[in-house]
Amino acid sequence: MIAISLPTRKQDWQTMSFASTLYLCPILDLLLVKVPVNAQPELRLGLQEALVNAAKHGNKLDPSKQVSVQFSICDDLYSWVITDQGEGFRPIQSCPTHPEDLLPDDFSENGRGMCILYHIFDQVHWNREGTQLRLSKRVKRDHSPW
Repeated sequence: MIAISLPTRKQDWQTMSFASTLYLCPILDLLLVKVPVNAQPELRLGLQEALVNAAKHGNKLDPSKQVSVQFSICDDLYSWVITDQGEGFRPIQSCPTHPEDLLPDDFSENGRGMCILYHIFDQVHWNREGTQLRLSKRVKRDHSPW
């Protein structure tokens, strides 16, 4: 089940929450509905990585745990705050020069998603516990009639 709050004013934050799952298509569709079409593929990839991390690594795909997403649009700034109910981790604050530095010897897939986040979004900030991620991206809206 997906729960979503509706804003009362233009700049209010909306909140969505859902049980931990990797079936993210409808959630991503809702999170991107007001994003300009030209920016949707890149932001979809970044948000998918962040939501997979929250559900899979944070909540361990436990369906009794929720992932919540707050999102806001203010002029051309799109922002998301993703929170899981996991135990947290020690987040990195930037993508290293050599992405392989993120990867433990026995996990060749881990770490790639974090680098994707730092390349796609203008701002990537984790809380101290590693259970909440703040993402933002400036996207110019296309006002042309074409």
